[in-house]
Amino acid sequence: MRDVAIVAFAQSVHRRRTDELSEVDLLMPVLHEVLGATGLKANEIGFTCSGSADYLAGRAFSFTMALDGVGAHPPISESHVEMDGAWALYEAWVKIQTGEADTALVYSYGKSSPGRVRDVLTRQLDPYYLAPLWPDSVALAALQAQALIDAGDTDEGALAEIGARNRTAAVDNPYAQLTGDVPAGDHLVHPLRTGDCPPIGDGAAAVVLAAGGTARALCERPAWIRGIDHRIEAHSLGVRDLTDSPSARLAAEHAGAFERPVDTAELHAPFTSQEVVLRKALGLGDEVSVNPSGGALAANPIMAAGLIRLGEAAARIHRGESDRALAHATSGPCLQQNLVAVLEGESAHA
Repeated sequence: MRDVAIVAFAQSVHRRRTDELSEVDLLMPVLHEVLGATGLKANEIGFTCSGSADYLAGRAFSFTMALDGVGAHPPISESHVEMDGAWALYEAWVKIQTGEADTALVYSYGKSSPGRVRDVLTRQLDPYYLAPLWPDSVALAALQAQALIDAGDTDEGALAEIGARNRTAAVDNPYAQLTGDVPAGDHLVHPLRTGDCPPIGDGAAAVVLAAGGTARALCERPAWIRGIDHRIEAHSLGVRDLTDSPSARLAAEHAGAFERPVDTAELHAPFTSQEVVLRKALGLGDEVSVNPSGGALAANPIMAAGLIRLGEAAARIHRGESDRALAHATSGPCLQQNLVAVLEGESAHA
């Protein structure tokens, strides 16, 4: 296996609406920033991969328009996943492992503001039994939260504390959409209150990957990807135990997360109840700093929030604030799909 690291990370300032910006306008500053951090030019990137969703944009093959943000020249080796950018990073990591590239640019973006995102996400459900009922994403998350409460794993007060902790941590994050004292609010869908749910907003993110000596030349303290894996639950919610996440646990096991303790965890948990599930599945105790960036409860640009978790974990390693971090991304209802990566600084690798 080749040593591959995240050597740069950039993201937009996440906002409730960006009506004045196209996807290209949203992306270009982020792409310029992440490439500027490494000194690389477009013709020095071996592979480019993006993540987005046509359902959010409301038009087919919308990602081809976003490529204008990368530039029409020089020609590039490019791919796209109809998923969160974390899965685009996984594809780029595989590409580097094959030896076909030494560097990769990964980016993702999402504009949730033009439509009703709760209904848009219903299109992820199976088309025969669930989708015709139109249960929206918050209602499904509420089913999971109620299952946790019924099992004695949490209560509404504990969920409110999770929301408060994440948004308090986000005070130091200049890119976050919601920070500080955000009230729990009224029930949105019982037992979830407004404060248990993620903000709706627009945003973009990008990272640069590099292998071996190239990574060391581009970054003073690369965030080495020591393991990465992704798994999926059964599509039907009726055959799953919503209080647990076997796929997240299995992905973490294959990524090597249980071999040694981590000091930081960036969890893609858009709802407070999902942090309860993930902490249990991943074996994260109070000694681990969970979501020091504020997590998806502070900013949740759909299709970019998972990539941001990897980027935030890597950035803490770059700054010397973490030696071994776990980064998690999810997609689908009630933690249906889960990706886990373990990142380490150079001292931990040595």
